Amino acid sequence: MTIIHSNLSRRQALGALGGGAVALTGVAASAQSTAVEPLSTITTPRRDFGPGAAPNVYFWDPDLVAADDRFWGVMQPNATIERLWTGARWAEGPAWNSVGKYLIWSDIPENRQMRWLDDDNHVSEFRYPSNYSNGNSFDRQGRQLSAEHLTRRVVRYEHDGSITILADMFEGKRFNSPNDVVEHADGSIWFTDPPYGGQLYEGAPDAPGGPSNAAGLLNPRLGQPPEIGDYVREMETATYRIGTDGAITRVATEADAADPNGLCFAPDFGTLYIASTGKGPGDTGPGGNGEIIAMDVAPDGTTSNRRVFSDCMVDGVKCGPDGLRTDVAGNLWASSNAGRNVGYSGVTVWAPDGTLLGRIRLPEICGNVCFGGPKRNRLFMAASQSIYSVYTGTQGAGPA
Repeated sequence: MTIIHSNLSRRQALGALGGGAVALTGVAASAQSTAVEPLSTITTPRRDFGPGAAPNVYFWDPDLVAADDRFWGVMQPNATIERLWTGARWAEGPAWNSVGKYLIWSDIPENRQMRWLDDDNHVSEFRYPSNYSNGNSFDRQGRQLSAEHLTRRVVRYEHDGSITILADMFEGKRFNSPNDVVEHADGSIWFTDPPYGGQLYEGAPDAPGGPSNAAGLLNPRLGQPPEIGDYVREMETATYRIGTDGAITRVATEADAADPNGLCFAPDFGTLYIASTGKGPGDTGPGGNGEIIAMDVAPDGTTSNRRVFSDCMVDGVKCGPDGLRTDVAGNLWASSNAGRNVGYSGVTVWAPDGTLLGRIRLPEICGNVCFGGPKRNRLFMAASQSIYSVYTGTQGAGPA
């Protein structure tokens, strides 16, 4: 058994479990945790998000928390946070299909993608296996883009049902585990490549001797297709661009945004936002600081003027960012992982100048977000085991 201190983030915990040093000694069942139960900032009494719960909202949902009066301008006063579904092991990568009027998301440990239908709230398995996909989005032609942990690649699902591999190697080296993927207005595809998929729970560890399996105790072939098991992490963490001609360029290095996670563009596509999170399995690099990094994007796809957009500290609590989306006014919506700081996980909303506007509190850690619905004014939140939504007073920028 490996004991992970309660203050570790989820990504740090995964890194500890996925590394080559696998503990071989047990811990007595009577051992007492030294963790301090955090004070709750959830509504009292704690609300019930279930479909049969009593009404609890008249005007302004109690779990919408403003830090700036401008927050009320982007939220909807008589709309409540809803739990649409629960049953995932780790929900990620929500994406909205405007033509089909459905939401898809990844359930990474279950190696599947799920779909929720707007027509009747029906939820079903959409794709299995998914190669432990993480981030998903739809391009401007309605084709699904997916970042796959297991195969360490980015793919596109074509209208005829075929699959196109958009990126699996850079300069002769295989990617670590592509995490999130979005399309630029010019048709290029941008994605992040941290090492988080290089572990048992959400993909496959490196072959023996690789950074996430240094001691060689883990067998990456177990439960996997026969072609899986030889990959070894070869590159630093980074962010990439796939041009319309298929050329792949590195647009943000590990020094720019270590362990890059979620990413999105400002509405005018002149700014790239990257969530720089904590170390992943076998990560020997600097590791991110739980910040949102901003970079200017030139018409030719090059980036410059790297800066910290937000350190994601709220009331002295680190609201670790993951998935990112902007609305039409340029506000940035970031999923929040506050660990055991109950009441700070969910979504943080930031003005274009980096000012915190407010928070959406959820009873689970939120991994990723997207805007959707027929009017693109509904925020969908993939939060640990569940999918939540809330109608807003704004619209998401561009396709989901």
